[in-house]
Amino acid sequence: MLLCRVSAVSQTLSRWGRRSHRGGGLLHRALSFSSSRCQAVSPGEGSPQPAETGSPQGLYRDTVLLPRTDFPMKLTGQKLLNRELQIQQECGFADLYSWQRERKAKKEFCLHDGPPYANGDPHVGHALNKILKDIRNRFEMLRGRQVHYIPGWDCHGLPIELKALGELGTSGLGPLEIRQKAREFAEGAIARQKAAFQRWGVMADWDQCYYTYDGVYEAAQLKVFQEMHSKGFIYQDYKPVFWSPSTRTALAEAELEYNPKHVSRSIYTTFPLSTLPPGIASEGLESVSVLVWTTQPWTIPANQAVCYMPNAKYSVVKRADTSQLLLVASECSASVAALLDTELESVGTFTGSQLEGGICKHPTIPDKEVPLLPANHVTMAKGTGLVHTAPAHGMDDYSVASQFKLSVECMVDEDGKFTELAGPELQNLTVMTEGTDKVITMLKECGSLVKEEKCVHSYPYDWRTKEPVVIRPSKQWFINTASLKDKAKEALQKVRVLPESARGSLLTMLDRRTYWCISRQRSWGVPIPVFYHRETGEPLINKHTVTHIAQLFKEKGSDCWWELPVEDLLPNEVLKKSKAGPVTDYVRGEDVLDIWFDSGASWAAVLEEESEGDSEEAESRLSWLPARLRKPLVPESDSRADVYVEGKDQIGGWFQSSLLTSVAVRNKAPYKALVVHGFAVTEKGDKMSKSLGNVVDPDKVINGGEDPSLPAYGADVLRWWVAESNVFSEVQIGPTALNSARDSINKLRNTLKFLLGNLQGFDPRVQAVDPKEMHYIDQYMLHLLREYSIKVTDAYTEFDAGRATRVLQGFIARELSSFYFSIIKDRLYCDPEDSLGRRSCQTVLEEILDGVTRSIAPILPHLAEEAYLHAPGHDEGETLFKSGWIKSSSVWRRPGLEEAVEGACAIRDSFLSSIPGKNAALYDLNIAVEPGLLFELMESLQEHPSSTSSQLAELMMVARVNLCSVLPRDLPSDALLSSGTFLINLEGGVIREDSAYKIAAVPTSAARCPRCRRYTADSADCLCPRCQSAVAQAH
Repeated sequence: MLLCRVSAVSQTLSRWGRRSHRGGGLLHRALSFSSSRCQAVSPGEGSPQPAETGSPQGLYRDTVLLPRTDFPMKLTGQKLLNRELQIQQECGFADLYSWQRERKAKKEFCLHDGPPYANGDPHVGHALNKILKDIRNRFEMLRGRQVHYIPGWDCHGLPIELKALGELGTSGLGPLEIRQKAREFAEGAIARQKAAFQRWGVMADWDQCYYTYDGVYEAAQLKVFQEMHSKGFIYQDYKPVFWSPSTRTALAEAELEYNPKHVSRSIYTTFPLSTLPPGIASEGLESVSVLVWTTQPWTIPANQAVCYMPNAKYSVVKRADTSQLLLVASECSASVAALLDTELESVGTFTGSQLEGGICKHPTIPDKEVPLLPANHVTMAKGTGLVHTAPAHGMDDYSVASQFKLSVECMVDEDGKFTELAGPELQNLTVMTEGTDKVITMLKECGSLVKEEKCVHSYPYDWRTKEPVVIRPSKQWFINTASLKDKAKEALQKVRVLPESARGSLLTMLDRRTYWCISRQRSWGVPIPVFYHRETGEPLINKHTVTHIAQLFKEKGSDCWWELPVEDLLPNEVLKKSKAGPVTDYVRGEDVLDIWFDSGASWAAVLEEESEGDSEEAESRLSWLPARLRKPLVPESDSRADVYVEGKDQIGGWFQSSLLTSVAVRNKAPYKALVVHGFAVTEKGDKMSKSLGNVVDPDKVINGGEDPSLPAYGADVLRWWVAESNVFSEVQIGPTALNSARDSINKLRNTLKFLLGNLQGFDPRVQAVDPKEMHYIDQYMLHLLREYSIKVTDAYTEFDAGRATRVLQGFIARELSSFYFSIIKDRLYCDPEDSLGRRSCQTVLEEILDGVTRSIAPILPHLAEEAYLHAPGHDEGETLFKSGWIKSSSVWRRPGLEEAVEGACAIRDSFLSSIPGKNAALYDLNIAVEPGLLFELMESLQEHPSSTSSQLAELMMVARVNLCSVLPRDLPSDALLSSGTFLINLEGGVIREDSAYKIAAVPTSAARCPRCRRYTADSADCLCPRCQSAVAQAH
């Protein structure tokens, strides 16, 4: 039985030996073991070092093949910057995207670029986003896919308009003058951002980008608008919207930011019941007042009702201090009593439904009465359980008004001031400040104010001006997101979201949005293509009018909306098709589209594939691209992007606007996957702010700053910072993070320098050794390299560049530096230059160099190309990025070999544990293995019973290995004994063997060779046999 098992291993190794480097398929693992692979060993005296001339070692210095390379271990300052720019130039970074678009590829990878806003200089948020995208794009391109990535910019909107005009404001300027200044400002910001993105090494055709102010883009956007309008998703209405008095325009939810420390003057005030509800009138109660609470006292004049919860309990309570009767929710009476600092005696309890029919007197408007009405939005969490309802200034209030036909009259103008409708006492007062003061004073004077207190709560602010907004009604254009919500949720179920936790936020944001206000009262944007009747104000908008306007925008740009006469915008043939009156009856609209609609339609302008019979339209839609890049996505991609990658702020922004528009028009999401990353913050975790002076400028990160603590790190350090960070949370940046990234790259450079130095003069095309002739440790290293390539490929595929960096660093630290490099240095430096053993090792080193260089390329393109320029085995002018991904072979995964080396490593671990802190090279090692599979495996590493030059001796890094079945009886007294077992599973566990071994480490009696410094010489002044042969061959 034993012979059969040994034979099985021998046959496995024999079959391997007959295979060529490229032959065979995936080999099944025959054996496994539970021991660790190895322990780190300091090469100590076993590695040749430079010696003084004249010393015994110095005589042979020139015969030792030490590493030689021009590749620098470290680059700093201007040399580093110059080298990166030189690499970009020599290796064709600027032309790489166009090259890969023109090559043939079976598959395409589309990462659709969310357009950054063209309103300022590049910042670290841009770096985090663009580099993260570029890492994935470069990885996919290296794998042989055709990458579809067209950078874009979001060019319209109020922030650009405000910055462009500066202190001038809009006074005295017409729309075209405003637009010209805004365009110039946006173009300047785009140029600065684009230059930075190129310097960071981001791969794209930077001459062919998309811009939301481009006429062709605007035409595609209007097509989306028209299709959504024709399906009834876009409509005009008069309803409350978020309104920014500071910028005098309506805002969408995505344009708000909530200030959690906003302070309001909240009040408790009474509405006297003039007519008791029939359900409680029989109780004999008189002079009852409804108590309400609000944080926005300025809305009291607009009150149209007081709402209650139909199923809740309500009580009429009597104040112990004033005997006043108040109506409050029963469960709120205790908190109200504490607030008023008095006892409240219940004199009657009712259900909410019994309050129906009650009428209240308005506290500040004489003779005005308001009803008690049921509503589902009433809660008991805060206040009195009775809600002051002003339909003009609240979304829920408006819903009540729609149900009960209440007035939605607005008393607040575009500047956030009361109009004459509010009365002479309030007219022209700013509602949030002096208007609030006056309303509170009026409530005091009429005896309705019960309590005032400060309330700290979350309140919406204009994200641009950082000023509070109000809710006021106006006639605007809306998207009915409520009717799209279910379809959008269904589409999201088919989308992969990274991290998965972000999916909940996406769904929550969809639920929060019942409608989307898409009209803005500004000049710098895409005009809403609508005309209004001069007399009736009725809008004229249909597929005929919009199609004509879209064609004009495509040809002339959207400035033509203001440049052309109405007769050109609304020609007779369009009027006839629209069955409308003469053109003189109409005026053009003045509103522009929300910029979230601009960017949300980018899938239509950039991704839409050419449909059958519509090739001309598809061609024109992508007309800003050169012909070679103009083809839309290949059919198999379904005109959806493989992935959108943006910050978490886009959960309620671009991710959502893109989803809603695409679902409305095409019934599907525009993306197959979403990657949601965090924000860049300081090393203390603080948000960056210019006012706080804690902003990290990526330009200074690369080129250095005036502060000595910020040296020139170069682009690759910035890229490594992005890659190694946990991008799914907040990403910290500062000197500590950047120095760590620089140190990591320098360690990597050190490894590359070692590899390149030991490949000097080696040409893998003619000198590579076939695996079947390699040393087992070399073959085993190819196996580990394949495992590494699989892990790092999986990490990139999962959008986890951080894991890729950890896999890389672990591979270098454990498998290379601590294990393989320490073992093979002696063979590299001291074996004859053209010996099989040395060429075997160099063949593997070249494979490692190639694999490591390609694996870092997506993250560190400058360093990867620099290393590739120094690497052997390819023609001058060839670049790494045009030569593909890691070329590991499944034939490298060899069963039998793996267990031979790992069995030896298990023995090695036992040996090293027995000599802690001592040099392994000072010992002869006796290894006793009982006959069986393990003994057979060890014999494959050492043919003779005793050897100083066997592969087993090399692995053990000792002077000599004696391999036997039992330890000698005459061991010296200073021998160090140890033992262990090694578990072998053969053929999937059919045959298992737990093999025992014993070892005895004995201080060697041999002398140290003056050339290789191994203890293998007969005397101190004599070379060992291996070095004698090497020196003879060298001469």
